[in-house]
Amino acid sequence: MKRLENKVAVVLGAAGKDNIGQAIARRFAEEGARVVVAGRNAQPLREFAAQLDGRFALCDITSKAQLRALAQVALDAFGRIDIAVNCTGLGLIAKLLETTEEQIDQLMDLHFKGSFFFLQVFCDAIATCGGGSVILTSSASVHALLFHHAAYIGTKAGTESLARCFANEFGARGVRVNSLAPGLTATPMTAREMQMPGLESVFIKEYPLGRIGTAADVANGALWLAGDECFMTGQVLQVNGGLTLRRNPLPREINASLAAARGPSG
Repeated sequence: MKRLENKVAVVLGAAGKDNIGQAIARRFAEEGARVVVAGRNAQPLREFAAQLDGRFALCDITSKAQLRALAQVALDAFGRIDIAVNCTGLGLIAKLLETTEEQIDQLMDLHFKGSFFFLQVFCDAIATCGGGSVILTSSASVHALLFHHAAYIGTKAGTESLARCFANEFGARGVRVNSLAPGLTATPMTAREMQMPGLESVFIKEYPLGRIGTAADVANGALWLAGDECFMTGQVLQVNGGLTLRRNPLPREINASLAAARGPSG
């Protein structure tokens, strides 16, 4: 029997081709789950859902009404919800004194308020269905600081605290709430940066397992959190090859590595 046989999963943030949300949804489907994928772009979601023999829905996480509608799509299609994963996020890089109010508001809405709404809707829905797993995505940078990333780190840290609060209150109703914390991950979103000569090598030095993570690594972590064998709640699963045992590289180290890779004529 497959690990998620007869389970129904909702994955929000799965519109980007081969992004972490799609990797998780695909992994869940491989293990027998019926999947509803959601995001803000209809065409890629429609195509991806067809590949999984699943369903799709448009949803903006900052709208509680749209989150409720997303839950209803899953309930109407499959009769229950056992797993819900929030993979939405915006990786803002901005210097401390240059971060704008607009940028802070955008991250607060997406990472904190949106995650709060997501937890409200899906913890309640899953509890009503008899229990299951809610999974958020945080970041290794909350625990291994990265320069020029404060607004992102602060709002992601807030979501980890929300996960603890909801885990504490919904545990009695059979709902586990945990977070995944990837480090630098090879995905389409980071493809341009990963192709910069010298960038990957300076990060790899800080990874005890000796390589950058992949979307598949994160999906495998999500699979364990989603399964009934997981006896863990209110925690952060550090799916980052041991980065949080060390640190992210400093800006001067990154710049030096990039300059060395370019060479004298760079």
